[in-house]
Amino acid sequence: MKFQKGIIVDGIFFDIPMVSLKRSADFLDKYAERTEDGELQRELIGVYYNYTLTAGTSSDFGDTDYDSFWDKMTEPVEFHDISIPLKNGYYTFRGYISSVSDEYKKILDNEAEFTGFTCKLTAKSPARRP
Repeated sequence: MKFQKGIIVDGIFFDIPMVSLKRSADFLDKYAERTEDGELQRELIGVYYNYTLTAGTSSDFGDTDYDSFWDKMTEPVEFHDISIPLKNGYYTFRGYISSVSDEYKKILDNEAEFTGFTCKLTAKSPARRP
């Protein structure tokens, strides 16, 4: 099975059954303080696009081995180059993976099936600056 738009991490394409890709735009300030008269003073650094990816059952993965995908997503490195699918192509950014989780669906004699793979992808730099 070939999923038309998987995820690319460090130049490696992963053919995964993407269930959900949640996007958030997080605004980060250098400072934000209230003055004595109640006015907010702030200096915006930028807007960071962060994502939460949820994939389907490990048995639904295309040409990608689930264990290889797990190993890449839990690789102990500071940053990754990540490309996630959009309506027209991919959005690529440098970031880190702040958490990964899944759960066993079935445990058989010599293999296991996983479900509910979820990871948080956090941008290193702002996507938009003031």
